[in-house]
Amino acid sequence: MKTIHLNVQKREEIGTSGAKKLRAQGLVPGVFYAQDEEPVAVVAKANELQKVVDQAGTSALVDMELDGKTTKILFKEIQEHPFKNQLVHFDAYGVNLKEKIKLFIPVVLENRDDIHVQPSVLLHLLEEVEVECLPTSLPSEAVVDVQNMEIGDTVTVADLDVSSIEGIEVLTDAEEAVAALQEPREEVIEEEDDEAEAADVPTVEETEDEGEDEE
Repeated sequence: MKTIHLNVQKREEIGTSGAKKLRAQGLVPGVFYAQDEEPVAVVAKANELQKVVDQAGTSALVDMELDGKTTKILFKEIQEHPFKNQLVHFDAYGVNLKEKIKLFIPVVLENRDDIHVQPSVLLHLLEEVEVECLPTSLPSEAVVDVQNMEIGDTVTVADLDVSSIEGIEVLTDAEEAVAALQEPREEVIEEEDDEAEAADVPTVEETEDEGEDEE
């Protein structure tokens, strides 16, 4: 697995005004949490942080360098601007490589665009699963190949690749459905209803006849 590296520095600017100044300089404020240590306010270059986040998400280890010391971390929370394409804050947690951790990792449906049975509709029912393992064994995702699924088939957590990897315990129920393949549903046009509605609308002749009867 390729090492993902991130440089951060300690920051003095604290609070909303300080964070705004940093963002204006192309920097993103964050907090580094380490076991039995006080949280440290840090800052990273926005473009570098974005590349790391794109690679690691919240389920891959990152080598974070601070004051010349490298620490294995996981991103616990990454905040994005509500409508601008930019990161505004991050929380990084130091990881003890000798202690197991619990983490949710994304479910990936491999070959979903190359399913043999067509036409068909693939339902992605479970977005992530929880696993427990040592940080060095942490998978970035849980994968299942759906290319050969047949109509009516359902894949479960037990079918994911991580379920058979030694050293990784999947905590999500093995019987929980991950994806299902169905036939596409045809849209039924209710012609009878349309005809009935049309029949309820009086014609010009009917209107004239009614007028004559009233006279």
